[in-house]
Amino acid sequence: MISLVVVDDQPLVRMGLRMLVEDEDGIDLVGEAADGPAGLALIRRHRPRVALLDVRMPGLDGIEVLRRVTADPELTGTRVIVLTSFDVDEYIFDALRAGASGFLLKSAEPAEMLHAVRVVAAGEALLSPAVTRRVIGRFAGPAGGRDAPAPQLAALTEREREVVGWVAAGLSNDEIARRLVLSPATVRTHLNRAMTKLHARDRAQLVVFAYQGGLPIPG
Repeated sequence: MISLVVVDDQPLVRMGLRMLVEDEDGIDLVGEAADGPAGLALIRRHRPRVALLDVRMPGLDGIEVLRRVTADPELTGTRVIVLTSFDVDEYIFDALRAGASGFLLKSAEPAEMLHAVRVVAAGEALLSPAVTRRVIGRFAGPAGGRDAPAPQLAALTEREREVVGWVAAGLSNDEIARRLVLSPATVRTHLNRAMTKLHARDRAQLVVFAYQGGLPIPG
């Protein structure tokens, strides 16, 4: 059973999410909160597998709640999906850098929301296609938003760099395995080693490291 906490200052949003998951097998909504401080307390009390966080909230915004969750060693089992109605770059990049495992717009379809909860609960990371396009546009666009190659990337083997590049291109483990003619287990091994070397919390942060560090991203 996936335990879920929802933190959003809009009652209608909380009600909609509650109705969405209440009859969904395998997902248990263990708590709701309407502001950042209450949400953080709720997460610390229940230690849910997944927390859905709004960005703009009174008290503490969702990004600050996210930072405190990812910094708390007792909450290493909690994965965070940042949820917002604002398609604004600063929120996307702040959320990814702070350790979000997913980022969805509130306009996402119900099926996409449920899929995100399940994917993130399984330890993967999920970005909506719209968000992925914004990341690529920011770091690979004509303005040249990339930094110089990160020294940490030099610690990766050639295969690890290749796998991370495909992750940044938006491929799943199974898709990478087919592309590189490897087993999914081998792909996971390369990813785990890369995350350890880069001190990345999950795949979402690998995407940030790849683009910021100038890693070649397959087209």
